[in-house]
Amino acid sequence: MRDKENFFIVKEKAVPDVLLRVVEAKRLLEAGKVESVQEATEQLGISRSSFYKYKEDIFPFHERAKERTLTMVIQLDDEPGILSVVLKTVAEFQANILTIHQSIPINGIASLTLSVDVLSQTLDVADMVAHIEGQTGIHYVKILGIG
Repeated sequence: MRDKENFFIVKEKAVPDVLLRVVEAKRLLEAGKVESVQEATEQLGISRSSFYKYKEDIFPFHERAKERTLTMVIQLDDEPGILSVVLKTVAEFQANILTIHQSIPINGIASLTLSVDVLSQTLDVADMVAHIEGQTGIHYVKILGIG
């Protein structure tokens, strides 16, 4: 019986350099900027064995998130228009909102649980999350899961 695979969402700063270089090597190969794995690995300073060891196990977040449900918790100030900015951002990135649940604000701060259908036409999900997190009145965005 095969063990169930576990997935993790990790911020880029926590990912070892070799794994980031594997992602970059894959990007160079897909874009046709290099002709071989050997050329990509030499250019990036990693071994071919590292590339082959990890190439099927690491992907940029937006690649794995296509055609899935992204659930996130957003802590935000209880002020008019902030929720509207979040919803507008989701629409601008061409994702579809499935569920919204906002808690009753306590001390002027509310928690929002948002489930978003990430479609094939959705723009970069990582950029969408970063854009939401960068808005005035947003305290943080935490991704609960991708299903």
